[in-house]
Amino acid sequence: MKLALASIFCFVMTMTCYAQNNTDTTEHLTFKGVPIDGTLDEYVSKMKKSGFTLVGTKDGVAILKGDFATYKDCIIGVATLQGKDLVSKITVLFPKRETWETLASNYFNLKKLLTEKYGEPSDVVEKFDTRSVPKDDRSKMHEVGMNNCKYHTIFELENGSIQVSIENDGFLSSFVVLSYYDRINSEKVRQKAIDDL
Repeated sequence: MKLALASIFCFVMTMTCYAQNNTDTTEHLTFKGVPIDGTLDEYVSKMKKSGFTLVGTKDGVAILKGDFATYKDCIIGVATLQGKDLVSKITVLFPKRETWETLASNYFNLKKLLTEKYGEPSDVVEKFDTRSVPKDDRSKMHEVGMNNCKYHTIFELENGSIQVSIENDGFLSSFVVLSYYDRINSEKVRQKAIDDL
């Protein structure tokens, strides 16, 4: 009888621990299956296990490099909340593109994959802020460099948000950016600020 009770107790404790761990992973938004949570060092360690290489760390941001979503040589930024060593945002910079055709192809491909996984986006803006719509590849890339290209798609989820957008670093490089924002950890800092008031 004691053996049966001990077995039941162990089973219940195991299931309780599993349920608590399982809940923790679903509360936070995930990146590559890893909850966006924990200290910067802890998160970087998990990303290294996923195949990323650490480039460097400065002011609460770690920069890693690796392959992501079938794209080679992506730059991944892991950011903590200001003044607190708690990871809250992951940003992926995809390789720079020289033509509008390849840049737009990357953007629309990622948008399609995200829609398949998360459903319809909550906000989509896809336009050029110009008097007339640029017609050819070269003029479109010129407008990207002038910051007149407004292409972004946002997915609002229960545990955070994901945004894919076309960005640039002046005329030197244009690329797609994918950002993951964890809602729980961002809310912790907001609540601390409210408590301080």
